[in-house]
Amino acid sequence: MTENTALTPFRIDIPQADVDDLRHRLAQTRWPHPVPGRDDRTDFSRGIPQAYLQELTAYWLDGFDWRAQEAALNEHDQLTTVVHGQTFHVVHVRSTNPDATPLVLHHGWPGSFVEYQRLIPLLTDDFHVIIPSPPGFGFSTPLSGTGWELARTTDAYAEIMTRLGYERFAAHGSDIGSGITGRLAALYPERVVGTHTAVERRLLGFVGDKLPWPDGLSDDEVSQIEAVRAEAAADRGYLEMQNHRPDTIGAALSDSPVGQLAWIAEKFATGTTGTHRTPDESVDRDQLLTNISLYWFTRAGASSAQFYYEGEHSELGWTMAADVPSGWAVFDTHPLLRRVLDPWNAAGHWSEFTEGGHFPAMEEPKLLADDLRAFFRNLS
Repeated sequence: MTENTALTPFRIDIPQADVDDLRHRLAQTRWPHPVPGRDDRTDFSRGIPQAYLQELTAYWLDGFDWRAQEAALNEHDQLTTVVHGQTFHVVHVRSTNPDATPLVLHHGWPGSFVEYQRLIPLLTDDFHVIIPSPPGFGFSTPLSGTGWELARTTDAYAEIMTRLGYERFAAHGSDIGSGITGRLAALYPERVVGTHTAVERRLLGFVGDKLPWPDGLSDDEVSQIEAVRAEAAADRGYLEMQNHRPDTIGAALSDSPVGQLAWIAEKFATGTTGTHRTPDESVDRDQLLTNISLYWFTRAGASSAQFYYEGEHSELGWTMAADVPSGWAVFDTHPLLRRVLDPWNAAGHWSEFTEGGHFPAMEEPKLLADDLRAFFRNLS
């Protein structure tokens, strides 16, 4: 059977019954008994503080306007297309510049295409912007079946770019999206102009696990990495659950909006080692809740977790060597990160910023946009 390759225009229109159901569930939240001494809304040492979670919930219920956010998202052209039986949602914003370069943006978890909402207008003078959602994320739901991991997703994205008419394109990614970006370049080097990857200091936490220890470290440098590793270890509960038991956590995330809120909002509590900020000090509260609402309405809390399981149980690595120009943007930088990620100084473009963190397109969109332009300016 020949696959339907149609590009179908798409517009977000969440049924009012679903919006009403969300509000009802939020109003009926069954809260844990408060623990004495745990009333500091900024103390994320045991996870998201109940005081802060209640504050966010109250705003989601009475201050947040989904319809206004939905209308803002619908200002950008969107489409769906089916690849190997899986529906993919794509934001596609064409530049008025006839010489614009197609730029595909790849996000990870717990992000979505909403993550790039404020970045898009900063890029469209120079780029056609394409943002596909991975299988199980956003409106790339429901999942058509098991087995949607990095390799299948990368091949599907290449096919989507072909359907859009882009034989050559630039690619940017962070988190899971960095793996897709690198794999596109490795498998389709004739099509990828260059790759740009955003990372942050916390990536040092994977040294000794996903990343090798660099050679020649001093005792002080080992201690610095160990400190980040300890911080990262305390933050991996979600990772182990989604890597191994996505069905279990998926049931809770699909049934409790406050459970979904806690699961995601905690990941936006970024900061330096040993300290945390509340998520609204890192990103805009309405954008954060738009992202979380998208997870809720599409039931992507459960299906996006499957991507972690597929990755953990495949034999694929998250990185692949590619012979195309590569650029790196490091947010919340650490002096040892290049020693780990680029020990040979092979990257022709390496930018470091003290600002930002895991979600630079939300936290520091102008810095990211400027760095993307600087890297891709001289590539064709």
